[in-house]
Amino acid sequence: MIHSSQFTCVLDTNVIFPIEIRDLLFWFAFYELFTPKWSDHIFDEWEAVMRRKGRANKAFPDALVQNYDGLIATLTLPDPKDCHVLAAAIKTNANLIVTNNIKDFSKSYLATFGLAAKTSDNFLADIIDLNPQEAVQAFRELVMNRRNPNLDEFQVLEAFKRNGLQHTADALRTLI
Repeated sequence: MIHSSQFTCVLDTNVIFPIEIRDLLFWFAFYELFTPKWSDHIFDEWEAVMRRKGRANKAFPDALVQNYDGLIATLTLPDPKDCHVLAAAIKTNANLIVTNNIKDFSKSYLATFGLAAKTSDNFLADIIDLNPQEAVQAFRELVMNRRNPNLDEFQVLEAFKRNGLQHTADALRTLI
């Protein structure tokens, strides 16, 4: 069930970029619809993220997972470069890994750690379905605070669609 700050998710790098996905995830987290988690390894995957890392950690001071490095070598995933994401999720007792790289996170393997993985679109659409009023409020605040470029609600929804958030955009469109 995704409806409180008690629901913890590790955000993979591929959902922190592009900015449209990250912004909606961060606004939903700001509204305490879930608790985000990440690691230095996740940020290190993208040099551009490094410039924003300080702001993200300031906005969500409890999000940075530490002391997970020892788990990495004990994990087996199709892409060994994803083991740090799983290690961070295990270390923080996350409920979910939010990643657009679902194929490299086997359902059965994650289940052995009490974890699951969802795409950003499915995760965000679930949040909207379970918390429609708060989700719309967070979305509207995202739109009001957006700069460069300044877009209206429907333009932001189109940007979501262009970035793979089809279900999310459709769910929000029905509510606004």
